[in-house]
Amino acid sequence: MSNSTSITEFLLLAFADTQELQILYFVLFLGIYLAALLGNGLILTAVACDHRLHTPMYFFLLNLALLDLGCISTTVPKAMANSLWDTRAISYQGCAAQVFLFLFLFSAEYSLLTVMSYDRYVAICKPLHYGSLLGSRACAQMAAAAWGSGVLYALLHTANTFSLPLCGGNAVDQFFCEVPQILKLSCSHSYLRNAWVLMIGACLASMCFVFIIFSYVQIFRAVLRMPSEQGQHKAFFTCLPHLFVVSLFVITGLFAYMKPSSISFPAQDLMVSFLYSVMPPAVNPLIYSMRNQELKCAIRKMISGMFLKSDKLPLFLHK
Repeated sequence: MSNSTSITEFLLLAFADTQELQILYFVLFLGIYLAALLGNGLILTAVACDHRLHTPMYFFLLNLALLDLGCISTTVPKAMANSLWDTRAISYQGCAAQVFLFLFLFSAEYSLLTVMSYDRYVAICKPLHYGSLLGSRACAQMAAAAWGSGVLYALLHTANTFSLPLCGGNAVDQFFCEVPQILKLSCSHSYLRNAWVLMIGACLASMCFVFIIFSYVQIFRAVLRMPSEQGQHKAFFTCLPHLFVVSLFVITGLFAYMKPSSISFPAQDLMVSFLYSVMPPAVNPLIYSMRNQELKCAIRKMISGMFLKSDKLPLFLHK
């Protein structure tokens, strides 16, 4: 007998049993969240304000920063609030909204990372055609396709997930409403109804992954044929941040969504979900700006300009 109609809220996983440890986790998540806001906010502002960064690569990086901000803002604030107020509850509607937003932002980011691999492929393998293949209109269309595909997949997956009858109670073994954990609560006979949606997602993800691998095979072949060692290093350092982000994103995401339930442990699931949902938005700005002199110079210029402007403010505003 289904009890999904009587469920009005879900209970998320508590990080600790004591209030003191809950406060500690709140401080940890607050630090990570503020770091993500600062890093991605700096990238957004620098790319938007500096005309030298108005190129396809930085346009896609701006979109990635927006998605990262949305992704971490979907899960972390609720986890922080639960830790601070020592509660586990999230409403049924709030859980559905969290699932939709997370799936939308997560799948859109994966699509955008695929587009960014194409950008790197054209820049290194077809530099003479870069302007024609990646004009402003083409970039806008590719970014819109990434965001649009995320919306469609999230709608499909969320509607199908929450149409399943729930027989396993309302306790979600995760710090946010994660689809695999919600599917564990569904009745065994209805679980297969969601298999076709998972298969569609797996096929689309596999196609994107194959495209990324093909792009990087061509990129590395082109780089190794470069006569200049300095040019090889520059090309490698341009691509390595993106490759690292894709690897972290794909490996942890696949492990979270495709692993058998027989090897599922709460502590392990929590760590994997933390790695693919919280860490990328926080570390992506650091990864992409670490060896990017243009971006670092733009951020320094923006920050120094803010301080110079503050020196020109009226005296009463400095008090």
